[in-house]
Amino acid sequence: PYYMQNDELFNLIQQLKLGEQIDVKDVPTLDLYMDQVIQLFEARLNHTKRYESDKLLTKTMINNYTKDKLLMPAVKKKYTKEHILLMILLYDLKQILTIADIKKLFSTIVKDDKVDSKLLEEIYVAYTSNKEDIIHSFTDETLDINAKLNEFVKDFHIDEATNINKDKVYHMMEVMILTEKANYYKRLAEQIIDTKLSE
Repeated sequence: PYYMQNDELFNLIQQLKLGEQIDVKDVPTLDLYMDQVIQLFEARLNHTKRYESDKLLTKTMINNYTKDKLLMPAVKKKYTKEHILLMILLYDLKQILTIADIKKLFSTIVKDDKVDSKLLEEIYVAYTSNKEDIIHSFTDETLDINAKLNEFVKDFHIDEATNINKDKVYHMMEVMILTEKANYYKRLAEQIIDTKLSE
């Protein structure tokens, strides 16, 4: 068969290292300079890069986030634990949401250049501890898609004369279905922002 075996797909999911994250206890309690924050991101979130040349965080990004009021201004050129927690959340969220949407989201807890430290930490802990369940359901759903997709694709008529690779047709379909699923989650998140979190 030309479909992807479950163990092969499971190995691809494992390579994503979805469970690796920066826990609250890993965030330094001492304030950090901008370069140190960037180093922390590179050391702990490097596995999230698609290409090695990708930048996780830059000085320009941090300055723009502050200018856009997503972050509070630095304190004597240093960034607190609260800054770092917000930057990690921001990094995760901007994979899907626009900066304008994240600003609406953050405005729930960032008020007048201040954030409630205890509440932010509680939100962050709840967010990171929920990831394990999300990874399990993501893995199960993806393996389920894999099984169903094989049923569809095996009946596709692919003329041998066209030199079309059946494997690639399968993977094309797989990417389309995963993208559609991601789109539904994205649209629902945007709907919640627009109806429940907008002024």
